[in-house]
Amino acid sequence: MITELRADLTLLPEGSRVLCAVSGGADSMCLLHWLWSRREELGLTICAAHFEHGLRGEASLRDCAFVEDWCRERGIPCRTEHGDVRAYAAAAGLGIEAAARTLRYAFLERAADELGCDRIATAHNADDNAETLLLHLCRGSGAAGLRGIPPRRGRIVRPLLACTREQIEAYLDAQGVAHTEDASNADTDFARNRLRARVMPVLRELNPAFAQAAGRAAELLREDDECLCAMAEAFISREYRDESLPLAELTALPRAVSARVLRALCPESLSREHVAAALAFAQGTELGWLDLPGLRLRREKGRLYFREDGPAPELPARALIPGRATEIPELGLRLRCTKDVYRGAEIHSEFKTYAFKCEKIRGSLLCTGRRPGDRMRPAGRKLGKSLKSLFLEAGLTQRERESALVIRDEAGVLAVWGLAQDERALPEDGDSVLRLDIEKREDETNHG
Repeated sequence: MITELRADLTLLPEGSRVLCAVSGGADSMCLLHWLWSRREELGLTICAAHFEHGLRGEASLRDCAFVEDWCRERGIPCRTEHGDVRAYAAAAGLGIEAAARTLRYAFLERAADELGCDRIATAHNADDNAETLLLHLCRGSGAAGLRGIPPRRGRIVRPLLACTREQIEAYLDAQGVAHTEDASNADTDFARNRLRARVMPVLRELNPAFAQAAGRAAELLREDDECLCAMAEAFISREYRDESLPLAELTALPRAVSARVLRALCPESLSREHVAAALAFAQGTELGWLDLPGLRLRREKGRLYFREDGPAPELPARALIPGRATEIPELGLRLRCTKDVYRGAEIHSEFKTYAFKCEKIRGSLLCTGRRPGDRMRPAGRKLGKSLKSLFLEAGLTQRERESALVIRDEAGVLAVWGLAQDERALPEDGDSVLRLDIEKREDETNHG
């Protein structure tokens, strides 16, 4: 009779210390008895834990005492805890079932830590799995919801997931294992109980092995979902940089994959409507924003950004004085200005070094942010351009444009850091120049 349970032994490797979650009901007492009776054969150490929800008064306290006594008689280490689910549900804005589950699993994790357990075994069975699949189907869930109860999540394992409730009850009868009855299981105010009492019997009429069939369907959906999630993770690993994705590549993905990409990168769960809105937003090309739960998406320069940049730093005008270093803490830069004689040296290929002919400089040399109407004649281009056009050609993001460092004098723009130098003050060999070196400050690693 024991072998008919078809417990999944792969979830319980030899040498494991297993905490069995025990309510006192039929399923959990079956699991506890099965683990305890085979502990030596399987090389397991068995502990138990019971969470008393405070929902059923004296009956709930009797269940707790039953579990404690049963474990004490067999020398099984047991942890118990009493909770107030109703109070927690009200404070957290949760339903009773969700609040009970949250408190119960938090307790099980603590108890496992205290007892040094590397597995937490719960008694979910094939009927529970079928009921979960049907409840999620009623809510319109996709594959992620229809994959049912996972056999393992972290150190939580469910060895009886392939066993039906009928098989569990037969085991208890054959072994003479006592258990408690929870009267709330007959309360049809709860959706699961209504489904169990009214829907499952009809489905078993259509297929006596419905629970096992639903389990197979959930397993197939779980395999499909894992494959699609792996494709999404591979895409993210390949394409995600600077907290953004390329729009063209994202929208070219099958929707089943692109939806999982979005869900993987968003901090909160997304509804079907949220995903549809985000994918429609990704079809656009202009600068734009879309608010999602916990996140604002930004579409810019062919990429979808999963971080909303704060306001760009304002750059006050700072005088560049020969022989002094000027700090730009907003950008993590240090500018060194020196007098020199031009010897035909080239401007740094990344425009980090500049030389301005002194006699062409009008008034003070300044570094500032961009200003409305700024224009320049980039050296070698032989035409004037607005900084807006220059930034557009360079493909700068909106934030990069707003935080651009401009070198100017009273007559206008002389250079834009990283982009170009104006032809007006270009030096020739032997000219007296102001040399400007722009470097990253060593104490700054990430700016703009």
